[in-house]
Amino acid sequence: MKAGEKGFTLIELLFAIFIGVMLIGAAYIAMTSGQQTSAGVERKVAAQQDVRAALQVMGLELGMASYNPHYMPAMWHDLPPLGNPVQCRGSGNQEYKGIREATPTAVTVEMDLGESGLVGDERGEIIRYVYDPTSQSLTRETANCNQTRSASAAVHFLGDDPRSKRPRTVRVINKNGEDPAQDIVNGHGTVAVFRYFDGRRPAQELYPDETFDDIPKIRRIDITLAVETDEVDPASKRRKQMIYSTSVLVRNHVF
Repeated sequence: MKAGEKGFTLIELLFAIFIGVMLIGAAYIAMTSGQQTSAGVERKVAAQQDVRAALQVMGLELGMASYNPHYMPAMWHDLPPLGNPVQCRGSGNQEYKGIREATPTAVTVEMDLGESGLVGDERGEIIRYVYDPTSQSLTRETANCNQTRSASAAVHFLGDDPRSKRPRTVRVINKNGEDPAQDIVNGHGTVAVFRYFDGRRPAQELYPDETFDDIPKIRRIDITLAVETDEVDPASKRRKQMIYSTSVLVRNHVF
């Protein structure tokens, strides 16, 4: 340093270091916040894609209920209890056609996709969906003739059991354990994923789990899924919740 020139004082150096640390800290916070926001958006988009894909698949499969291209008589049959083989012969009740179960939380449909005149000889011709509020998930089971029904055949279709400790994109909360006032219910106040309607105008809701004779009258099935993501809303401090729904016309069930 030349004579007469002054350097930085210790206080000035400390102040400069302090300002530098503050700027680096602010940049780090901004970067972290941006990453968290981006991750939150990705989780939300993933959840939306999962639910919409699930609804699309369910809609396509339920919409094919009672598909019988050859108008075969005595083709429809019921699923046996777990541990019993699925029979490929028709049951005594043919009035229900390809909707063998219709409750607010479960539905079983059959269809002759292979056009063989039999139901269940090909995969995907017998499908059962069940909502389990305990595991906050929806399962999908396919059954085939001459194969024994087992609990393991019902795989998680949307959501996952919280007891599994696996990370989940969404939980299905049609039954909302934290706030029962937010439960998704049918016209009788029962927690529901599936609601059933006849062909009248305006359509009247049916309750085939209470009146089994209503199953042949089903012309439309409404599916509603209330889901919760892992992302926490900064304002409410609660996980974000979304509701998706679709209506399915079961045209084949008419014939």
